[in-house]
Amino acid sequence: MGHVLTLNAGSSSLKFGLFTGGDDPRPVLTGLVDRIGGAGALKLEDAGGARVFDGPVDVPDHAAALEAALAQIAARAPQARIDAVGHRVVHGGPDFADPEVLTDDVIARLEALIPFAPLHQPHNLAGVRAALAAFPGARQIACFDTAFHRGQDFVADAFGLPIGYYDKGVRRYGFHGLSYAYIAGELARIAPGPARGRVIVAHLGNGASLCALKAGRSVASTMGFTPLDGLPMGTRPGQLDPGVVLYLMQHEGMEAAEVGDLLYRRSGLLGLSGISHDMRTLLDSDAPEAARAVAYFTHRIRHEIGALAAGLEGLDALVFTGGIGENAAPIRAMVCERLGWLGADFDAAANAAGAPVISAPGSAVELRVIPTDEEVVIARAAARA
Repeated sequence: MGHVLTLNAGSSSLKFGLFTGGDDPRPVLTGLVDRIGGAGALKLEDAGGARVFDGPVDVPDHAAALEAALAQIAARAPQARIDAVGHRVVHGGPDFADPEVLTDDVIARLEALIPFAPLHQPHNLAGVRAALAAFPGARQIACFDTAFHRGQDFVADAFGLPIGYYDKGVRRYGFHGLSYAYIAGELARIAPGPARGRVIVAHLGNGASLCALKAGRSVASTMGFTPLDGLPMGTRPGQLDPGVVLYLMQHEGMEAAEVGDLLYRRSGLLGLSGISHDMRTLLDSDAPEAARAVAYFTHRIRHEIGALAAGLEGLDALVFTGGIGENAAPIRAMVCERLGWLGADFDAAANAAGAPVISAPGSAVELRVIPTDEEVVIARAAARA
């Protein structure tokens, strides 16, 4: 076959990749459009990891980011024949548990899930439509962030609401499943012992969550019905008493759309600091408001690690991944330095040096940093299709 294109739209970024086809897709070009809606930047690497473009781009929205990405691919790989396009789709609802060919019917069903993930699903579907127009002869494949968590026990899947709502789809879905699927596979390859046991993966980025794995299978996640739950994020609050929403509507006079804007776009690190949603900016800042937001972020990570470890009845390994998890050594330190009660012996020097293993020899809990690669997961699914 020809080539596979992958599109992975986040809340403030767009990752993209051009891969060879076949059973084992290999990258030809991979790129990232970062800081969409602000001072945008595009980075592009070739198959050997060499940077071939790194510069500013005008990307006021995700549509502009996709246009910039496709222009780079067309300029640098004009011979590429796109036979399949793999899309990251954040929400698959209760029905989509495997990669799916994107037909008109499937797209309509995914549009119906926009209220479940309003910050992501529209961007994902915009990418689908743009790819359909750009590559009408290619097979379009959706890969779902919720799929990895399907099959969890009822107690990890349900809310304490009348059961009729569960039957209508009001349940815990979990997200970042493509990242967790990749990490589960990588951990089994490089550390098969811990991978067979009890593992917590911390996917930390502008969107952040934790996932509990038992023998490589998701058994619990901090995110729930939507990507709002669990950890605080760039602009999302994470765990929140639902009574706060009632208060905002009943006593602050806020309409549903205003509450949605508050929870999806004005809370989290941005709301707590009043400075930025970007962890890099906050770590570079001397402002006490920045330190306070970072402290809250790491406090909530430790809290959720404790909860998931209790559900797993112990912990064999903790893995950091995602933009913050892979690159922000101070955040890893703030989390790991207070996990001694779990048996984690943290190696501060290894962490500061960016080592793949940041636990000390003999630590009962292995602490690792593994870069995630959602694009490879998407490319494999698209190539199989």
